[in-house]
Amino acid sequence: MNTLTCFSLSITDHVAHLVLNKPEAMNTMHPTFWRELDTVLAQLHQAGEARSLVISSTGKHFSAGMALETFGGAITMDDQSPEGRAAIFDLLTDMQATFTRIDNLRIPVIMAIHGGCIGGAVDMVTAGCIRYATQDAFFCIQEINIGMVADVGTLQRLPKLIPLGVVKELAYTGRRMSAAKALDYGLVNEVFDTQEAMLAAALQCAKEIASKPPVAIWGTKQAVNYARDHSVEDSLRQMGWLQGAIWSNQHVRESVTAMKQKRAGEFPALTPLQRFSELG
Repeated sequence: MNTLTCFSLSITDHVAHLVLNKPEAMNTMHPTFWRELDTVLAQLHQAGEARSLVISSTGKHFSAGMALETFGGAITMDDQSPEGRAAIFDLLTDMQATFTRIDNLRIPVIMAIHGGCIGGAVDMVTAGCIRYATQDAFFCIQEINIGMVADVGTLQRLPKLIPLGVVKELAYTGRRMSAAKALDYGLVNEVFDTQEAMLAAALQCAKEIASKPPVAIWGTKQAVNYARDHSVEDSLRQMGWLQGAIWSNQHVRESVTAMKQKRAGEFPALTPLQRFSELG
């Protein structure tokens, strides 16, 4: 991977930690941010080395969302012709795909959020599995405040996480939702006094996840995400197929034995992936 400019990435004991590291720009999102995030997620998905991922940030805010100057430069939104407006669809589909990578990643993703989580940052964190926040964190669907509809995942994923009426209030008004309210509604799992305490908890959770059989964690994420988007009957049927595909007597025995012996279990990593076009 080329040197990252918007992030730093480390992997320790199978726990990946991706940090937004442009605090001077409030970790705003622009084409380079998008490109680097997409590349990192693709690498983590393919390699199989990391068994969990924590995404945190630096500076005053987690992220102030989309860099507005981008729309006046790198991204041109042509609303003057049907062809130009059709191209907006394709542009957004490409942008949405990057955050969908988080949702589809083979490993669980924990978001560690402090300060402002604004606009595009809400799109990003709603694609995660677990969200921790500091007491000063807040969430804002900023897009309505600048005359547009949130379009990279917030309006699709947030209703799966908190009451629909709350989503509508936030989306229609652009109001800030505090960490305390986010905890009440179930958007975040826990609120911490300091960023240090939050990050320690996120990394500890990631470490616990990484200690389980990776293929069982993979299967669990597959099942939960499928159940989120399908009926109970369909999800139970999918669960039968899934369990039949990945069941391992060896993993169960090792898990039970390790628990009794009070030691870490030893499990094989997920198989590294290759694109079909790279084979041969």
